[in-house]
Amino acid sequence: MAQDDPKTLVSTDWLARHLKDPDLRVLDASWYLPAMARNARSEYDAAHVPGARFFDIDDISDQRSDLPHMVPPVEKFMSRMRDMGVGDGHQIVVYDGAGLFSAARVWWLFKLMGHDDVAVLDGGFPKWQAEGREVEDMPPVVRDRHMTVRRQNHMVRDVTQVSAAAKLGDTEIIDARAAERFRGEVPEPREGLRAGHIPGSRNVPFGVLLNGDGTMKDPEALRATFEAAGVDLEKPAITSCGSGVTAAILNLALTRMGKSDHSLYDGSWSEWGLFPTLPVATGDD
Repeated sequence: MAQDDPKTLVSTDWLARHLKDPDLRVLDASWYLPAMARNARSEYDAAHVPGARFFDIDDISDQRSDLPHMVPPVEKFMSRMRDMGVGDGHQIVVYDGAGLFSAARVWWLFKLMGHDDVAVLDGGFPKWQAEGREVEDMPPVVRDRHMTVRRQNHMVRDVTQVSAAAKLGDTEIIDARAAERFRGEVPEPREGLRAGHIPGSRNVPFGVLLNGDGTMKDPEALRATFEAAGVDLEKPAITSCGSGVTAAILNLALTRMGKSDHSLYDGSWSEWGLFPTLPVATGDD
């Protein structure tokens, strides 16, 4: 079992022990691809960890962008968190209904906004339910709480910065998508996107970082997985995926390994694959 760390990853045992702590806030950050045929909000309404609030990744985003669930403006994030009763002094635990899929995106978003006391629930809601732990179907009573935001701009990268990194080769760009998507062997699920990957990037499909029960591998195994994919861990890293959600699993894993010089490409392939002027590689190169 991974060691509990309230700044990265905590076990279901840890959450059960701390569930009634007055300054704990639990967030259900479930989000699914259309092909998964699941409704995150409906599932939350039916059953969730006691006291959990629903964090809507698509709503708490930059609606001015044509790209999906981009980082929200600071003011919007602060407003939404206040509405949810999440703020300064809170220890936050984020989970999702797939095990470890979308929760890491919200973990990363809180880190980006300067809130450090946030962890992902290892194994997520499936593990919590499998262990027969308590659930409820009522939303919690919410009280306003101010949240101070100190955005950490070094944690996010835009297309210009990623393009420069790809050309210079001084940064490892790590793609969390499935291998067949990375190689360009299958069509992208979003219409209008080219198939392939950012030239020079490495492929670490997020699933290879997880154990069979959806929990994250231990730091030594994580390191070995990145190295086996050809990632030079001495270089800074930029993570990417389809739309910036599962890329955050790579960021969580890198943080668990003690690596701090990494960021996330928010637009990811939803942006890169859209523009014909950006180069695309296929196969394993």
